[in-house]
Amino acid sequence: MTQHLAAPAAPTSGTHTGWWRDAVIYQVYPRSFADGNGDGMGDLEGVRSRLPYLKDLGVDAVWLSPFYASPQADAGYDVADYRAIDPMFGTLLDADALIRDAHELGLRVIVDLVPNHSSDQHEWFKRALREGPGSPLRARYHFRPGKGANGELPPNDWESIFGGPAWTRTEDGEWYLHLFAPEQPDFNWDNPAVADEFRSILRFWLDMGVDGFRVDVAHGLVKAEGLPDLGGSDQVKLLGNDVMPFFDQDGVHEIYRSWRTILDEYPDDRIAVAEAWTPTVERTANYVRPDELHQAFNFQYLGTPWDAAELRAVIDSSLAAMRPVDAPATWVLSNHDVTRHATRFANPAGLGTQLRTAGDRELGLRRARAATLLMLALPGSAYIYQGEELGLPDVTDLPDEVRQDPSFFRAAGQDGYRDGCRVPIPWTVAGSSYGFGSGGSWLPQPASWGGLSVEAQTGDPGSTLELYRSALAVRREHPGLGAGTAVEWLESPEGVLAFRRDGFVCTANTTGETVRVPLPGRTLLANETVMIVDDMAELPADTTVWWAV
Repeated sequence: MTQHLAAPAAPTSGTHTGWWRDAVIYQVYPRSFADGNGDGMGDLEGVRSRLPYLKDLGVDAVWLSPFYASPQADAGYDVADYRAIDPMFGTLLDADALIRDAHELGLRVIVDLVPNHSSDQHEWFKRALREGPGSPLRARYHFRPGKGANGELPPNDWESIFGGPAWTRTEDGEWYLHLFAPEQPDFNWDNPAVADEFRSILRFWLDMGVDGFRVDVAHGLVKAEGLPDLGGSDQVKLLGNDVMPFFDQDGVHEIYRSWRTILDEYPDDRIAVAEAWTPTVERTANYVRPDELHQAFNFQYLGTPWDAAELRAVIDSSLAAMRPVDAPATWVLSNHDVTRHATRFANPAGLGTQLRTAGDRELGLRRARAATLLMLALPGSAYIYQGEELGLPDVTDLPDEVRQDPSFFRAAGQDGYRDGCRVPIPWTVAGSSYGFGSGGSWLPQPASWGGLSVEAQTGDPGSTLELYRSALAVRREHPGLGAGTAVEWLESPEGVLAFRRDGFVCTANTTGETVRVPLPGRTLLANETVMIVDDMAELPADTTVWWAV
Protein backbone atom coordinates (compact mmCIF):
# COMPACT_ATOMS: atom_id res chain seq x y z
CA MET A 1 0.00 0.00 0.00
CA THR A 2 1.68 3.18 -1.14
CA GLN A 3 0.84 6.80 -1.68
CA HIS A 4 2.55 9.55 -3.59
CA LEU A 5 3.19 13.06 -2.28
CA ALA A 6 4.73 15.83 -4.31
CA ALA A 7 5.73 19.25 -3.01
CA PRO A 8 2.52 21.17 -2.21
CA ALA A 9 1.55 24.25 -4.08
CA ALA A 10 2.47 27.61 -2.61
CA PRO A 11 -0.13 28.96 -0.18
CA THR A 12 -2.62 31.50 -1.39
CA SER A 13 -2.17 35.07 -0.31
CA GLY A 14 -5.89 35.51 0.34
CA THR A 15 -7.74 34.48 3.45
CA HIS A 16 -11.27 33.21 3.96
CA THR A 17 -13.65 35.02 6.29
CA GLY A 18 -14.43 32.81 9.27
CA TRP A 19 -12.01 30.09 10.32
CA TRP A 20 -14.81 27.53 10.51
CA ARG A 21 -15.52 27.75 6.78
CA ASP A 22 -12.62 25.43 5.91
CA ALA A 23 -11.54 24.06 9.29
CA VAL A 24 -10.59 20.44 9.82
CA ILE A 25 -11.98 19.57 13.25
CA TYR A 26 -10.79 16.53 15.19
CA GLN A 27 -13.23 14.86 17.55
CA VAL A 28 -11.76 13.67 20.84
CA TYR A 29 -13.82 11.20 22.86
CA PRO A 30 -12.03 11.93 26.14
CA ARG A 31 -12.50 8.60 27.90
CA SER A 32 -10.88 6.79 24.96
CA PHE A 33 -8.16 9.18 23.78
CA ALA A 34 -5.42 9.19 26.43
CA ASP A 35 -5.27 8.37 30.15
CA GLY A 36 -3.12 10.78 32.13
CA ASN A 37 -3.50 9.32 35.64
CA GLY A 38 -3.39 5.59 34.93
CA ASP A 39 -6.91 4.66 36.08
CA GLY A 40 -7.87 3.08 32.76
CA MET A 41 -10.13 5.97 31.77
CA GLY A 42 -9.11 8.78 29.44
CA ASP A 43 -9.06 12.28 30.93
CA LEU A 44 -8.26 15.93 30.25
CA GLU A 45 -4.67 15.51 31.41
CA GLY A 46 -4.26 12.79 28.81
CA VAL A 47 -5.79 14.93 26.08
CA ARG A 48 -3.55 17.84 27.03
CA SER A 49 -0.44 15.64 26.79
CA ARG A 50 -1.36 14.63 23.22
CA LEU A 51 -2.16 18.08 21.85
CA PRO A 52 1.23 18.30 20.07
CA TYR A 53 0.28 15.14 18.16
CA LEU A 54 -2.88 16.85 16.91
CA LYS A 55 -0.91 19.95 15.96
CA ASP A 56 1.52 17.78 13.97
CA LEU A 57 -1.37 15.91 12.37
CA GLY A 58 -2.47 19.19 10.84
CA VAL A 59 -5.98 19.78 12.22
CA ASP A 60 -7.35 23.23 13.05
CA ALA A 61 -9.55 22.54 16.04
CA VAL A 62 -10.33 19.92 18.67
CA TRP A 63 -13.91 19.02 19.60
CA LEU A 64 -14.20 17.41 23.02
CA SER A 65 -17.13 15.12 23.78
CA PRO A 66 -18.72 15.74 27.22
CA PHE A 67 -16.50 15.95 30.28
CA TYR A 68 -19.06 17.53 32.64
CA ALA A 69 -20.03 16.21 36.06
CA SER A 70 -22.24 13.23 35.30
CA PRO A 71 -23.37 9.85 36.67
CA GLN A 72 -22.29 8.49 33.25
CA ALA A 73 -25.56 6.76 32.42
CA ASP A 74 -24.88 7.68 28.78
CA ALA A 75 -21.14 8.34 28.68
CA GLY A 76 -21.48 11.90 29.94
CA TYR A 77 -24.42 12.96 27.80
CA ASP A 78 -26.40 12.95 31.06
CA VAL A 79 -25.11 16.14 32.67
CA ALA A 80 -25.58 16.83 36.39
CA ASP A 81 -23.63 20.10 36.47
CA TYR A 82 -22.80 22.06 33.32
CA ARG A 83 -20.18 24.18 35.09
CA ALA A 84 -18.14 21.38 36.65
CA ILE A 85 -15.77 18.71 35.34
CA ASP A 86 -16.47 15.12 36.27
CA PRO A 87 -13.70 13.89 38.62
CA MET A 88 -12.96 10.99 36.28
CA PHE A 89 -11.80 13.56 33.72
CA GLY A 90 -10.13 16.08 36.02
CA THR A 91 -10.98 19.57 37.27
CA LEU A 92 -11.79 23.02 35.92
CA LEU A 93 -8.11 23.84 36.32
CA ASP A 94 -7.31 20.94 33.96
CA ALA A 95 -9.83 22.28 31.45
CA ASP A 96 -8.32 25.75 31.71
CA ALA A 97 -4.80 24.37 31.16
CA LEU A 98 -5.95 22.33 28.16
CA ILE A 99 -7.60 25.35 26.54
CA ARG A 100 -4.52 27.51 27.12
CA ASP A 101 -2.13 24.86 25.77
CA ALA A 102 -4.28 24.30 22.70
CA HIS A 103 -4.34 28.01 21.94
CA GLU A 104 -0.56 28.24 22.32
CA LEU A 105 -0.30 25.48 19.69
CA GLY A 106 -2.70 27.30 17.37
CA LEU A 107 -5.54 24.83 17.98
CA ARG A 108 -9.08 25.95 18.71
CA VAL A 109 -11.25 24.13 21.25
CA ILE A 110 -14.90 23.19 20.78
CA VAL A 111 -16.83 21.63 23.67
CA ASP A 112 -19.99 19.56 23.65
CA LEU A 113 -23.16 21.21 24.93
CA VAL A 114 -26.14 19.04 25.89
CA PRO A 115 -29.25 21.28 26.00
CA ASN A 116 -32.01 18.79 25.19
CA HIS A 117 -31.86 16.96 28.50
CA SER A 118 -30.03 16.81 31.81
CA SER A 119 -29.14 13.99 34.14
CA ASP A 120 -31.77 12.82 36.58
CA GLN A 121 -29.15 13.80 39.16
CA HIS A 122 -29.23 17.45 38.10
CA GLU A 123 -30.27 19.59 41.08
CA TRP A 124 -33.31 20.92 39.22
CA PHE A 125 -34.66 17.44 38.55
CA LYS A 126 -33.95 16.14 42.04
CA ARG A 127 -35.84 19.09 43.51
CA ALA A 128 -38.70 18.54 41.05
CA LEU A 129 -39.07 14.98 42.29
CA ARG A 130 -38.85 16.00 45.95
CA GLU A 131 -41.34 18.84 45.67
CA GLY A 132 -43.94 16.80 43.79
CA PRO A 133 -46.78 17.78 41.42
CA GLY A 134 -47.23 21.51 41.03
CA SER A 135 -43.59 22.30 41.78
CA PRO A 136 -42.21 25.17 39.63
CA LEU A 137 -39.17 22.93 39.01
CA ARG A 138 -41.40 20.40 37.25
CA ALA A 139 -42.28 23.07 34.70
CA ARG A 140 -38.63 23.07 33.63
CA TYR A 141 -39.09 19.49 32.41
CA HIS A 142 -42.00 17.69 30.77
CA PHE A 143 -44.04 16.22 33.62
CA ARG A 144 -47.54 15.04 32.72
CA PRO A 145 -50.34 12.97 34.22
CA GLY A 146 -50.79 9.59 32.61
CA LYS A 147 -53.65 8.24 30.55
CA GLY A 148 -55.97 5.45 31.61
CA ALA A 149 -58.41 5.19 34.49
CA ASN A 150 -55.67 5.62 37.07
CA GLY A 151 -53.02 7.38 35.01
CA GLU A 152 -51.24 4.07 34.52
CA LEU A 153 -50.50 4.64 30.80
CA PRO A 154 -47.89 7.04 29.39
CA PRO A 155 -49.14 10.51 28.35
CA ASN A 156 -48.53 9.72 24.67
CA ASP A 157 -47.09 7.03 22.42
CA TRP A 158 -43.58 8.48 21.95
CA GLU A 159 -40.75 5.97 22.05
CA SER A 160 -37.24 6.49 23.38
CA ILE A 161 -34.40 6.58 20.88
CA PHE A 162 -32.76 3.99 23.14
CA GLY A 163 -35.82 1.73 23.09
CA GLY A 164 -39.00 1.38 25.11
CA PRO A 165 -41.39 4.20 26.01
CA ALA A 166 -40.13 7.78 26.21
CA TRP A 167 -41.90 8.22 29.55
CA THR A 168 -41.13 7.03 33.07
CA ARG A 169 -43.62 7.18 35.93
CA THR A 170 -42.62 8.72 39.25
CA GLU A 171 -43.65 7.50 42.69
CA ASP A 172 -46.29 10.23 42.94
CA GLY A 173 -47.96 9.04 39.74
CA GLU A 174 -46.84 11.68 37.24
CA TRP A 175 -44.75 10.81 34.20
CA TYR A 176 -41.70 12.60 32.81
CA LEU A 177 -40.42 12.67 29.23
CA HIS A 178 -37.01 11.33 28.20
CA LEU A 179 -36.31 10.89 24.51
CA PHE A 180 -33.20 8.94 25.46
CA ALA A 181 -32.53 7.01 28.69
CA PRO A 182 -34.77 7.42 31.78
CA GLU A 183 -31.74 8.99 33.44
CA GLN A 184 -31.90 11.80 30.84
CA PRO A 185 -35.11 13.84 31.40
CA ASP A 186 -35.87 16.33 28.63
CA PHE A 187 -35.87 20.04 29.43
CA ASN A 188 -38.99 22.06 28.69
CA TRP A 189 -37.67 24.89 26.50
CA ASP A 190 -40.97 26.71 26.72
CA ASN A 191 -39.97 27.59 30.28
CA PRO A 192 -37.97 30.86 30.39
CA ALA A 193 -35.76 29.59 33.21
CA VAL A 194 -34.31 26.94 30.90
CA ALA A 195 -33.38 29.49 28.24
CA ASP A 196 -31.88 31.80 30.87
CA GLU A 197 -29.79 28.99 32.35
CA PHE A 198 -28.29 27.97 29.04
CA ARG A 199 -27.44 31.52 28.08
CA SER A 200 -25.52 31.65 31.35
CA ILE A 201 -23.81 28.32 30.61
CA LEU A 202 -22.71 29.59 27.20
CA ARG A 203 -21.13 32.65 28.77
CA PHE A 204 -19.40 30.56 31.44
CA TRP A 205 -17.52 28.49 28.87
CA LEU A 206 -16.93 31.38 26.49
CA ASP A 207 -15.35 33.26 29.38
CA MET A 208 -13.17 30.17 29.95
CA GLY A 209 -11.87 30.69 26.42
CA VAL A 210 -13.55 27.94 24.40
CA ASP A 211 -13.91 28.69 20.71
CA GLY A 212 -17.27 27.07 20.19
CA PHE A 213 -19.88 24.46 20.99
CA ARG A 214 -21.10 21.31 19.35
CA VAL A 215 -24.83 21.32 20.16
CA ASP A 216 -26.04 17.81 20.99
CA VAL A 217 -29.52 16.90 19.69
CA ALA A 218 -29.88 20.44 18.34
CA HIS A 219 -33.06 19.37 16.56
CA GLY A 220 -34.80 18.15 19.72
CA LEU A 221 -35.19 21.07 22.10
CA VAL A 222 -38.72 22.12 21.09
CA LYS A 223 -41.62 19.68 21.06
CA ALA A 224 -44.86 20.07 19.13
CA GLU A 225 -47.57 21.86 21.08
CA GLY A 226 -49.69 19.45 23.08
CA LEU A 227 -47.17 16.59 22.67
CA PRO A 228 -49.36 14.78 20.10
CA ASP A 229 -49.18 11.05 19.48
CA LEU A 230 -46.92 9.99 16.63
CA GLY A 231 -48.77 6.80 15.80
CA GLY A 232 -47.23 3.41 15.19
CA SER A 233 -44.14 1.74 16.55
CA ASP A 234 -40.48 1.43 15.50
CA GLN A 235 -40.36 5.22 15.61
CA VAL A 236 -36.56 5.25 15.79
CA LYS A 237 -36.53 4.13 12.16
CA LEU A 238 -38.05 7.48 11.24
CA LEU A 239 -35.15 9.39 12.79
CA GLY A 240 -33.71 11.73 10.19
CA ASN A 241 -36.15 10.48 7.58
CA ASP A 242 -39.57 11.86 8.49
CA VAL A 243 -41.35 14.67 10.32
CA MET A 244 -41.61 13.93 14.04
CA PRO A 245 -43.39 15.93 16.77
CA PHE A 246 -40.35 15.93 19.02
CA PHE A 247 -37.63 16.67 16.44
CA ASP A 248 -36.84 19.51 14.03
CA GLN A 249 -39.66 21.79 15.20
CA ASP A 250 -39.43 25.32 13.86
CA GLY A 251 -39.33 26.77 17.37
CA VAL A 252 -35.71 25.70 17.86
CA HIS A 253 -34.54 28.47 15.57
CA GLU A 254 -35.58 31.22 17.97
CA ILE A 255 -33.28 29.60 20.56
CA TYR A 256 -30.32 29.58 18.20
CA ARG A 257 -30.87 33.18 17.13
CA SER A 258 -30.61 34.09 20.79
CA TRP A 259 -27.41 32.10 21.14
CA ARG A 260 -25.88 33.69 18.06
CA THR A 261 -26.15 37.14 19.61
CA ILE A 262 -24.13 35.87 22.58
CA LEU A 263 -21.48 34.23 20.40
CA ASP A 264 -21.11 37.41 18.37
CA GLU A 265 -20.37 39.40 21.52
CA TYR A 266 -17.07 37.57 21.92
CA PRO A 267 -13.91 38.12 19.85
CA ASP A 268 -12.13 35.69 17.56
CA ASP A 269 -15.09 34.05 15.82
CA ARG A 270 -16.75 31.85 18.45
CA ILE A 271 -19.00 29.29 16.78
CA ALA A 272 -21.72 26.70 17.33
CA VAL A 273 -22.23 23.48 15.38
CA ALA A 274 -25.58 21.71 15.17
CA GLU A 275 -25.98 17.99 15.56
CA ALA A 276 -29.29 18.03 13.74
CA TRP A 277 -30.85 14.89 12.30
CA THR A 278 -33.34 16.21 9.75
CA PRO A 279 -35.26 14.62 6.87
CA THR A 280 -33.41 16.67 4.22
CA VAL A 281 -30.29 18.77 3.84
CA GLU A 282 -32.60 21.66 3.06
CA ARG A 283 -34.05 21.36 6.58
CA THR A 284 -30.51 21.14 7.96
CA ALA A 285 -29.70 24.43 6.23
CA ASN A 286 -32.28 26.16 8.41
CA TYR A 287 -29.95 25.73 11.39
CA VAL A 288 -27.13 27.67 9.73
CA ARG A 289 -28.90 30.73 8.46
CA PRO A 290 -26.78 33.88 8.93
CA ASP A 291 -28.31 34.74 12.31
CA GLU A 292 -28.26 31.20 13.73
CA LEU A 293 -25.52 28.57 14.07
CA HIS A 294 -22.33 28.39 12.00
CA GLN A 295 -22.19 24.74 10.91
CA ALA A 296 -24.36 21.63 10.94
CA PHE A 297 -23.22 18.04 10.65
CA ASN A 298 -23.91 16.43 7.29
CA PHE A 299 -25.38 13.09 8.32
CA GLN A 300 -26.73 12.49 4.83
CA TYR A 301 -23.12 12.36 3.61
CA LEU A 302 -22.01 10.12 6.48
CA GLY A 303 -24.66 7.56 5.57
CA THR A 304 -23.90 7.51 1.83
CA PRO A 305 -22.38 4.26 0.51
CA TRP A 306 -19.14 4.12 -1.47
CA ASP A 307 -20.90 4.64 -4.79
CA ALA A 308 -20.09 7.37 -7.30
CA ALA A 309 -23.66 8.21 -8.30
CA GLU A 310 -24.96 8.37 -4.74
CA LEU A 311 -21.96 10.38 -3.54
CA ARG A 312 -22.35 12.90 -6.35
CA ALA A 313 -26.03 13.33 -5.55
CA VAL A 314 -25.45 14.06 -1.85
CA ILE A 315 -22.47 16.33 -2.60
CA ASP A 316 -24.59 18.35 -5.03
CA SER A 317 -27.56 18.57 -2.67
CA SER A 318 -25.37 19.51 0.29
CA LEU A 319 -23.61 22.32 -1.53
CA ALA A 320 -26.86 23.56 -3.05
CA ALA A 321 -28.61 23.63 0.35
CA MET A 322 -25.84 25.59 2.07
CA ARG A 323 -25.30 28.14 -0.71
CA PRO A 324 -28.49 30.22 -0.14
CA VAL A 325 -27.74 30.61 3.60
CA ASP A 326 -24.04 31.35 3.02
CA ALA A 327 -22.93 28.51 5.29
CA PRO A 328 -20.12 26.05 4.67
CA ALA A 329 -20.94 22.46 3.85
CA THR A 330 -19.51 19.98 6.31
CA TRP A 331 -18.27 16.47 5.61
CA VAL A 332 -17.85 13.61 8.07
CA LEU A 333 -17.35 9.86 7.79
CA SER A 334 -17.21 8.66 11.42
CA ASN A 335 -18.06 9.74 14.95
CA HIS A 336 -18.67 8.28 18.41
CA ASP A 337 -22.23 7.14 17.54
CA VAL A 338 -21.65 5.12 14.37
CA THR A 339 -19.55 2.18 13.21
CA ARG A 340 -16.17 3.39 11.94
CA HIS A 341 -16.17 3.87 8.19
CA ALA A 342 -13.28 1.44 7.72
CA THR A 343 -15.72 -1.24 8.90
CA ARG A 344 -18.86 0.11 7.24
CA PHE A 345 -17.08 0.09 3.88
CA ALA A 346 -15.88 -3.45 4.58
CA ASN A 347 -19.48 -4.66 4.52
CA PRO A 348 -22.17 -4.64 1.83
CA ALA A 349 -24.02 -1.34 1.39
CA GLY A 350 -27.44 -0.86 2.93
CA LEU A 351 -26.74 -2.25 6.41
CA GLY A 352 -27.02 1.11 8.18
CA THR A 353 -24.47 2.89 10.34
CA GLN A 354 -24.27 0.46 13.28
CA LEU A 355 -22.79 -2.91 12.32
CA ARG A 356 -21.57 -5.90 14.26
CA THR A 357 -19.77 -7.67 11.43
CA ALA A 358 -16.09 -7.04 10.63
CA GLY A 359 -16.45 -7.60 6.89
CA ASP A 360 -13.47 -7.57 4.52
CA ARG A 361 -10.84 -5.62 6.48
CA GLU A 362 -8.52 -5.01 3.49
CA LEU A 363 -11.38 -3.79 1.31
CA GLY A 364 -12.76 -1.59 4.08
CA LEU A 365 -9.43 0.10 4.76
CA ARG A 366 -8.75 0.73 1.08
CA ARG A 367 -12.17 2.31 0.60
CA ALA A 368 -11.84 4.29 3.84
CA ARG A 369 -8.54 5.83 2.72
CA ALA A 370 -10.03 6.73 -0.68
CA ALA A 371 -13.17 8.14 0.96
CA THR A 372 -11.05 10.33 3.24
CA LEU A 373 -9.19 11.89 0.32
CA LEU A 374 -12.51 12.54 -1.44
CA MET A 375 -13.95 14.15 1.71
CA LEU A 376 -10.93 16.38 2.29
CA ALA A 377 -11.05 17.60 -1.32
CA LEU A 378 -14.62 18.91 -1.03
CA PRO A 379 -15.42 22.58 -0.35
CA GLY A 380 -16.12 23.43 3.27
CA SER A 381 -15.19 22.02 6.65
CA ALA A 382 -14.31 18.41 7.50
CA TYR A 383 -14.48 16.35 10.69
CA ILE A 384 -12.13 13.56 11.74
CA TYR A 385 -13.00 11.12 14.52
CA GLN A 386 -10.14 10.05 16.75
CA GLY A 387 -8.37 6.94 15.47
CA GLU A 388 -9.66 7.10 11.92
CA GLU A 389 -6.28 8.56 10.93
CA LEU A 390 -4.86 5.20 12.05
CA GLY A 391 -7.31 3.27 9.89
CA LEU A 392 -8.86 1.73 12.99
CA PRO A 393 -11.73 -0.67 12.39
CA ASP A 394 -14.65 -1.02 14.75
CA VAL A 395 -14.10 -3.64 17.43
CA THR A 396 -17.03 -5.84 16.46
CA ASP A 397 -16.37 -8.76 18.81
CA LEU A 398 -16.59 -7.10 22.22
CA PRO A 399 -18.09 -9.51 24.75
CA ASP A 400 -21.58 -8.53 25.83
CA GLU A 401 -20.48 -8.34 29.46
CA VAL A 402 -18.09 -5.42 28.80
CA ARG A 403 -20.49 -3.31 26.76
CA GLN A 404 -21.64 -0.02 28.27
CA ASP A 405 -23.82 1.54 25.57
CA PRO A 406 -27.19 2.10 27.32
CA SER A 407 -29.15 1.34 24.15
CA PHE A 408 -27.60 -2.15 24.12
CA PHE A 409 -29.57 -2.96 27.26
CA ARG A 410 -32.93 -1.60 26.12
CA ALA A 411 -35.17 -3.51 23.74
CA ALA A 412 -36.33 -2.12 20.39
CA GLY A 413 -34.03 0.90 20.37
CA GLN A 414 -30.79 1.57 18.55
CA ASP A 415 -28.69 -1.51 17.91
CA GLY A 416 -26.49 -0.53 20.85
CA TYR A 417 -23.12 -1.36 19.32
CA ARG A 418 -21.51 2.07 19.72
CA ASP A 419 -18.90 0.69 22.11
CA GLY A 420 -17.06 -0.74 19.11
CA CYS A 421 -16.00 2.72 17.90
CA ARG A 422 -15.16 3.89 21.44
CA VAL A 423 -12.39 1.42 22.29
CA PRO A 424 -9.32 3.40 23.50
CA ILE A 425 -6.95 4.19 20.65
CA PRO A 426 -3.38 2.81 20.46
CA TRP A 427 -0.33 5.04 20.75
CA THR A 428 2.52 2.53 21.08
CA VAL A 429 3.36 -0.90 19.69
CA ALA A 430 3.49 -2.52 23.12
CA GLY A 431 2.28 -1.95 26.67
CA SER A 432 -0.74 -2.92 28.74
CA SER A 433 -2.97 -0.56 26.78
CA TYR A 434 -0.75 0.26 23.78
CA GLY A 435 0.24 3.60 25.27
CA PHE A 436 -3.27 4.70 26.18
CA GLY A 437 -2.26 4.79 29.84
CA SER A 438 -0.42 2.89 32.54
CA GLY A 439 -3.48 1.24 34.05
CA GLY A 440 -5.14 -0.70 31.23
CA SER A 441 -8.22 0.52 29.36
CA TRP A 442 -11.90 0.70 30.23
CA LEU A 443 -12.81 -1.34 27.14
CA PRO A 444 -10.62 -4.24 25.97
CA GLN A 445 -8.36 -3.50 23.01
CA PRO A 446 -7.73 -6.12 20.31
CA ALA A 447 -4.30 -7.72 19.83
CA SER A 448 -4.01 -6.01 16.43
CA TRP A 449 -3.95 -2.55 18.06
CA GLY A 450 -0.15 -2.43 18.41
CA GLY A 451 0.42 -2.72 14.69
CA LEU A 452 -2.06 0.10 14.08
CA SER A 453 -0.59 2.43 16.71
CA VAL A 454 0.78 5.91 16.18
CA GLU A 455 4.26 4.57 16.91
CA ALA A 456 3.96 1.79 14.33
CA GLN A 457 2.68 4.07 11.57
CA THR A 458 4.79 7.17 12.10
CA GLY A 459 7.41 7.47 9.35
CA ASP A 460 5.91 4.66 7.25
CA PRO A 461 5.11 6.34 3.90
CA GLY A 462 2.43 3.76 3.15
CA SER A 463 0.60 4.08 6.45
CA THR A 464 -2.81 5.57 6.90
CA LEU A 465 -1.46 8.03 9.49
CA GLU A 466 1.07 9.43 7.04
CA LEU A 467 -1.64 9.62 4.36
CA TYR A 468 -3.72 11.82 6.67
CA ARG A 469 -0.73 13.97 7.57
CA SER A 470 0.11 14.45 3.90
CA ALA A 471 -3.49 15.16 2.92
CA LEU A 472 -3.95 17.75 5.66
CA ALA A 473 -0.68 19.44 4.73
CA VAL A 474 -1.65 19.71 1.05
CA ARG A 475 -5.17 20.84 1.95
CA ARG A 476 -3.81 23.60 4.15
CA GLU A 477 -1.37 24.90 1.52
CA HIS A 478 -3.17 24.44 -1.80
CA PRO A 479 -5.17 27.53 -2.84
CA GLY A 480 -7.84 25.39 -4.50
CA LEU A 481 -8.74 23.44 -1.37
CA GLY A 482 -10.64 24.36 1.78
CA ALA A 483 -13.48 26.86 1.74
CA GLY A 484 -15.80 27.05 -1.24
CA THR A 485 -19.36 26.61 -2.42
CA ALA A 486 -19.14 24.50 -5.57
CA VAL A 487 -17.21 21.98 -7.63
CA GLU A 488 -17.00 21.66 -11.40
CA TRP A 489 -17.86 18.11 -12.37
CA LEU A 490 -15.78 16.60 -15.15
CA GLU A 491 -16.66 13.84 -17.59
CA SER A 492 -15.62 10.47 -16.19
CA PRO A 493 -16.26 6.74 -16.65
CA GLU A 494 -19.12 5.07 -14.79
CA GLY A 495 -18.24 4.57 -11.14
CA VAL A 496 -15.68 7.41 -11.14
CA LEU A 497 -16.13 10.87 -9.65
CA ALA A 498 -14.05 13.69 -11.13
CA PHE A 499 -14.27 17.35 -10.25
CA ARG A 500 -12.22 20.49 -10.62
CA ARG A 501 -11.46 23.27 -8.17
CA ASP A 502 -9.02 26.16 -8.61
CA GLY A 503 -5.79 24.59 -9.90
CA PHE A 504 -6.87 21.19 -8.61
CA VAL A 505 -8.63 18.03 -9.81
CA CYS A 506 -9.87 15.11 -7.74
CA THR A 507 -10.69 11.72 -9.26
CA ALA A 508 -12.21 8.90 -7.19
CA ASN A 509 -12.64 5.39 -8.54
CA THR A 510 -15.40 3.78 -6.44
CA THR A 511 -15.43 0.57 -8.47
CA GLY A 512 -13.69 -2.69 -7.73
CA GLU A 513 -11.72 -2.59 -10.99
CA THR A 514 -8.82 -0.57 -12.41
CA VAL A 515 -10.06 2.33 -14.52
CA ARG A 516 -8.13 4.35 -17.12
CA VAL A 517 -8.73 8.12 -17.30
CA PRO A 518 -7.02 10.92 -19.21
CA LEU A 519 -4.12 12.34 -17.21
CA PRO A 520 -5.46 15.53 -15.55
CA GLY A 521 -2.14 16.93 -14.35
CA ARG A 522 0.64 16.33 -11.83
CA THR A 523 -0.02 13.83 -9.06
CA LEU A 524 -0.25 15.41 -5.61
CA LEU A 525 -1.51 12.52 -3.52
CA ALA A 526 -3.18 9.12 -3.87
CA ASN A 527 -4.16 6.35 -1.49
CA GLU A 528 -2.83 3.68 -3.88
CA THR A 529 -0.09 3.59 -6.53
CA VAL A 530 -1.25 5.17 -9.78
CA MET A 531 0.41 4.08 -13.03
CA ILE A 532 0.89 6.69 -15.76
CA VAL A 533 0.94 5.24 -19.28
CA ASP A 534 1.34 7.75 -22.10
CA ASP A 535 -1.34 10.37 -21.38
CA MET A 536 -3.54 8.04 -19.35
CA ALA A 537 -3.69 7.36 -15.63
CA GLU A 538 -4.59 3.89 -14.36
CA LEU A 539 -6.61 4.22 -11.17
CA PRO A 540 -6.66 1.03 -9.09
CA ALA A 541 -9.90 -0.10 -7.48
CA ASP A 542 -11.13 2.17 -4.67
CA THR A 543 -8.57 4.90 -5.29
CA THR A 544 -8.79 8.67 -4.99
CA VAL A 545 -6.12 10.86 -6.57
CA TRP A 546 -5.40 14.56 -6.12
CA TRP A 547 -3.90 16.35 -9.13
CA ALA A 548 -2.35 19.78 -9.56
CA VAL A 549 -3.48 21.36 -12.84
